[in-house]
Amino acid sequence: MIDQYTIDRIIETANIVDVIQEYVSLKKRGANFLGLCPFHSEKTPSFSVSPTKEIYKCFGCGKGGNVVNFLMEQEKFTYVEALRLLAAKYHIDIVEKAPTEQELVQKNERESMMIVANFANDYFINFLHNEEEGKTIGLSYFVERGFNEEIIKKFQLGYCPSGKHTFTDYAVSKGYKLEYLVKTGLTIQKEDWKIDRFSERVMFPIHNLSGRVVGFGGRTLQADKKIAKYLNSPESEIYHKSKVLYGFYFAKKSILTNDCCYLVEGYTDVISLHQAGIENVVASSGTSLTVDQIRLIKRFTNNITVLYDGDEAGIKASLRGIDLILEQGMNVKALLFPENEDPDSYSKKLSATELTKFIELNEKDFISFKTDLLIEDAKNDPIKKAQLIQEIVQSIAIIPERIIRQVYIQECSTRLEMQEQIINAEVNKIKRKKDEALQKRAFLEQKQKELPYQAPEKYDSKGEFTVAEQEIIRLLIDFGNTVLFEAEKEDEEDITVAEYLITEINADELTIHNKVYNKILLEYEEKLDKNIAVDQKYFVNHSDPEISKAVVDLISNKYILSIIWNKHNTNIITEEKALKRLVPETILDFKGKKIKEIIKLNNEKLKEASDKKDEEAVIDLMTRYKLLKEMEQEIASRLNKRITL
Repeated sequence: MIDQYTIDRIIETANIVDVIQEYVSLKKRGANFLGLCPFHSEKTPSFSVSPTKEIYKCFGCGKGGNVVNFLMEQEKFTYVEALRLLAAKYHIDIVEKAPTEQELVQKNERESMMIVANFANDYFINFLHNEEEGKTIGLSYFVERGFNEEIIKKFQLGYCPSGKHTFTDYAVSKGYKLEYLVKTGLTIQKEDWKIDRFSERVMFPIHNLSGRVVGFGGRTLQADKKIAKYLNSPESEIYHKSKVLYGFYFAKKSILTNDCCYLVEGYTDVISLHQAGIENVVASSGTSLTVDQIRLIKRFTNNITVLYDGDEAGIKASLRGIDLILEQGMNVKALLFPENEDPDSYSKKLSATELTKFIELNEKDFISFKTDLLIEDAKNDPIKKAQLIQEIVQSIAIIPERIIRQVYIQECSTRLEMQEQIINAEVNKIKRKKDEALQKRAFLEQKQKELPYQAPEKYDSKGEFTVAEQEIIRLLIDFGNTVLFEAEKEDEEDITVAEYLITEINADELTIHNKVYNKILLEYEEKLDKNIAVDQKYFVNHSDPEISKAVVDLISNKYILSIIWNKHNTNIITEEKALKRLVPETILDFKGKKIKEIIKLNNEKLKEASDKKDEEAVIDLMTRYKLLKEMEQEIASRLNKRITL
């Protein structure tokens, strides 16, 4: 457990902009910061961070919260895990004991796997530097590749020892469950035998955005061609290879600074470029580039340069990656290293300045790159030239921005000596087919959503009750401590907005149907009874993520005036000055809706009693109906409304 004092200190110290900027490229817009939402795919930024309110809010997908909620959502942390990460970032001490075996068992599966992966990483690093086998085989290999001690430690390179299950046996002896060793892919288990997946391999740990190890890549040093040269961790709860880029944790700050990301193929390419002084570089780790990986880069920059090895045959097979980048609306360039060279080898032949200059002079936009690459095959063959044009037109057609498409059409026309109108017509034809396919898919998805139909919960829909309850809680959060009515006598006390709202709700035994709003109200009342002042910040930083998110949603909504206040077309004044009228009217509006609900239920009972010819019940319900309508009329008149009897 972390004590409340330490929690408060962590939250007060953490800078929400600094933390989120490690995951999202943010640009200042007035008092807030704006960027592309990390939780859903979008082309126009709708993700806002408010340093003054210390909250984030996406107006696209609706997610919002404080700095702790962000880490919980982004990294799938628990509340305590997010606090621990922030404490470490801001050098705030939390006294914690090492987890016992029983505590490890009690942790959820994901965290248990994270712990196992971290343990394995430490083990492989230690074995590389301190065990004879690790030093003579693993460390010697890295040194021969030209990696210095600093870069080996930076990327936490390691070595998994020989033996069928040397690592597994050691891990189990230290209290780590075989179940999680298998689930992380560190151990392979088949019935009555087990084996280390990465035995006799140099190890490249794969980190997530916050720097935690989620998987590994292992390279064999044996010459046996039957053994796979590289082996990666399998898919697991913590490692999804299609969503991870090797080296991103080490590259993200440089990507933001340079507003560009270099994309290479392998682990050693990334490490060598870092050693050469170029840090804004990541790798797809030998797998085909995915949309999720591209979107990850897009959160930090809109510019990608793909660095290809000097192997034209391999490049032609991987050009699909460029099309995926274009489809995400990003600016893409490509560079081909000299024949038989790759980023790893070439970075060792040039100085950092020379290498940077080489990239700047040789990177090309995708039209030039693709044309130069394929034109040799086409030469004077009209059929091959037509195929080349078709390939480039296909790439242009997937670019979402019309102006950028048009620029590329003009360039394509010039480079390939083809009339612009013809290329334009071909691009439009491809786009039409794609749009039709998307519309058909959307139609089918909509039909699937319609069947079977599930009715929404009665009070969780965006109906009148939700709006009324939302308004009450918003006023409570925003103005709870504000004096609503000043005391008229010396022996009396001022009445705050919170006291008025809670007293009115309790006096008529009203119920807030929304579960989260009700929790907020009850907690506010509890604090009020104990004379403990709470404010907006208290609920924004609440340990219950449901409460925190609900409050962030309320204070993030673009209110100019209250929903109730706007109904009267009153001259625009600040809400605070209008509270004496606004707060009572909000409660009255809520009571009016409650009475409508009771009248409806009363009428249902009246019909039932009439059908049963229960005269006594009918008389009682008719009397009750009359009283309810009188109450409704009274509330309506106070709200300047008319109700038809």
